[in-house]
Amino acid sequence: LTPELLSKYAGVQFGEPVWFKAGAQIFSEGGLDYLGNPGLIHAQSILAVLGFQVILMGSVEAYRVAGGPLGEGKDSLYPGGSFDPLGFGDDPNALAELKVKEIKNGRLAMISFFGYQVQAIVTGQGPVENWLAHISDP
Repeated sequence: LTPELLSKYAGVQFGEPVWFKAGAQIFSEGGLDYLGNPGLIHAQSILAVLGFQVILMGSVEAYRVAGGPLGEGKDSLYPGGSFDPLGFGDDPNALAELKVKEIKNGRLAMISFFGYQVQAIVTGQGPVENWLAHISDP
């Protein structure tokens, strides 16, 4: 949404501000400039981006599974501990209920993103353009 909003209302020039078309820019001749700025990250190789992503995410996951300095002695797959500064997981019954709510919210988010994808395939436009079309002619 942010690139599409910046392109429409702030005049920031992107190669392709619509989210479902943006990734294809890496295959273009000039590559992909993140946030339209070649000084930030200028990606020209999908293999380099993929390798960098695997290294970054792999190191973060290895750190998490190994316990890290804040999670020593805790279950490495449970995100509580230092990740629960407000103490929502102190009561076991409340924690079980919160886990179920988190799963349901995650599933709802996946369904809503699927709606974004279907809308993009059907209309060929991003969510901002679709919303504006709906507001102008409900």
